[in-house]
Amino acid sequence: MIIRRLKAFAAFWYDFIVGDDWRVAAGVVAALTLTYLLAHRVSTAVWWVVLVALVVLLPVSIWRAVRSSR
Repeated sequence: MIIRRLKAFAAFWYDFIVGDDWRVAAGVVAALTLTYLLAHRVSTAVWWVVLVALVVLLPVSIWRAVRSSR
């Protein structure tokens, strides 16, 4: 019973985080990791790294979805 619930919990989080495109999930993880590393190395704000990732990942994801639906 507990194992089945743990599997369902893990499956939910996998589907929630990875969703339809694992590349977007990997890009978000990379952007957050880069932001973390830069924040501890430089004394300036590095919030823009996540913004750049959004500007790049969102159109790429939409382009891939449109291309695959044809």
